[in-house]
Amino acid sequence: MTEMNIKEIQELIPNRYPIYFIDKVTEMIPGEHVTAIKNVTINEEFFQGHFPGEPVMPGVLIVESLAQAGSIPLLKMDQFKGQTAYLGGLNKVKFRKKVVPGDVLELKVDIVKLKEYAGIGKGVAYVDGKKVCEVEMTFIIGR
Repeated sequence: MTEMNIKEIQELIPNRYPIYFIDKVTEMIPGEHVTAIKNVTINEEFFQGHFPGEPVMPGVLIVESLAQAGSIPLLKMDQFKGQTAYLGGLNKVKFRKKVVPGDVLELKVDIVKLKEYAGIGKGVAYVDGKKVCEVEMTFIIGR
C-alpha cells in the first residue's frame, strides 16, 4: 500500500482549485483500492451559498470527492498513465449525514470491475467513522 501527497496526486488527476477535493492519500493499491482524506474547512467557496447561516457541503461535491479519489488507483496503473478518468455514471447514491466545516472526510473507493477503458468503483465517505455517503461510480478512461 502506498501513501501519496498533494504533489503526487496532482500529477495524476487534472482537477485544481476550486474543484480539487483530495488533501492526501493514506493508502492505495493500483487498480484495486484507495483511501483518501479531504479536510472540510469553512474557507471552501461553496459554503458562501450552501447554506448561509448553516454551512453544509453539497452532496454532489461529496460524490465528486469520491470520484476524484476513485480515479487515483486507476490512473496509477501502467496502461492508464498520462490519461484522465472521467465520471461516466452514478448508481445507488445515498446520503446519510450532513458534512460541515471542521469535518474530515475519509474517502474509500474499491475498484470492483475493470474492462479495457472502463471501470466500476464502489465508494463510501465517512466522518468520524460514520458513513455519510455511498455511491457506485462508472469511470471512463481517456485522453
